[in-house]
Amino acid sequence: MFIVIAIMGLGVLFGYLIRNKNIKGIISGAITVLIWLLLFVLGTEVGHNKRVIESLGTLGVEALFIALASLVGSCIAALILWKYIVKRREQ
Repeated sequence: MFIVIAIMGLGVLFGYLIRNKNIKGIISGAITVLIWLLLFVLGTEVGHNKRVIESLGTLGVEALFIALASLVGSCIAALILWKYIVKRREQ
């Protein structure tokens, strides 16, 4: 954990030192490529794990249930907030 925090701190220091340089396009492109690489390595790791592959059906159903529950909960919370805001504006 200390290594992760140290690397993040080095990134902050590096960003601070180069903050006046115009390299936003390069950084944005590098982040995109690194995220693609991270997703590829994650997919490779999941595909390599026999236990995960065997339980994909169960995991898929659980993931679908969690996604739907999150969606319904968010919609209900948004509706409650919307009614609260409309009621306050009418006062």
